Amino acid sequence: MKQDVVPVQIRGILPANSGCALFVGNDEKVFVINVEPQMGQIIGMFLRDAPKERPLTHDLINRMFQGFGISVERVVITDLKNSTYFARIILQQQNELARKIVELDARPSDCLALAAAQKKPIFVSTPLFEQVEDMSEVLNKMNDSGSETSDE
Repeated sequence: MKQDVVPVQIRGILPANSGCALFVGNDEKVFVINVEPQMGQIIGMFLRDAPKERPLTHDLINRMFQGFGISVERVVITDLKNSTYFARIILQQQNELARKIVELDARPSDCLALAAAQKKPIFVSTPLFEQVEDMSEVLNKMNDSGSETSDE
């Protein structure tokens, strides 16, 4: 699987009128996934380890995972169809008897939030990474202008 995917990180978050732009990529290329404004805020909070007054949905999911001995192994952004990104989250459950790996279809925003919360690796399928438009220049301009971004 390692040759079929490219490692990436969340390189920046830019709130916009219609949502939030997540800049995802590496030193070679950065692309944008548009998410709901609240999801952008949540992912930013996880990246900054910001304290929260009350647990968020993704905090609850993480606590349930902990209770059942489940961890996020990695997330993979797999495809782009009709302007919609698709992703998979790979979970591991290990106990004294066995190790079980489960791969689930999930929204990229949820995958990225859980990966950010647990500090787990993010990948993009190689064909998708080759297909997406490079937005590195936009991210660099954003960083130069002092817009709020994350460099995790």
